[in-house]
Amino acid sequence: MPDATRLRALALSLPEAFERETWGKPTFRIGAKLFATLAADEQSVVLRATYEEQAAMLAHDPDTFAVAPYQGRYGWIRVRLATIAEDQLAELVTEAWRQAAPKRLATG
Repeated sequence: MPDATRLRALALSLPEAFERETWGKPTFRIGAKLFATLAADEQSVVLRATYEEQAAMLAHDPDTFAVAPYQGRYGWIRVRLATIAEDQLAELVTEAWRQAAPKRLATG
């Protein structure tokens, strides 16, 4: 089961990703674009996603996934770290990064 330390390592392993505290929480960005926000209690993460991904994840596992507060109206998803497999989290973090990354990085 992944935790905040593992999430941070996954996010920061992606090209040009960096961490910045915003709204009193760790956020992960590429350039000016946000792709992940760790909850203040470090029990969940909010990830950039499409509306289709959001709907599919909610239907698949409502105990792990929820519509993100604030950004949920744009397709973002909240993920409980205690109930997600590490390989699935890695895939979701990478996809969130890909959506925020410039094309020169996202397609490489």
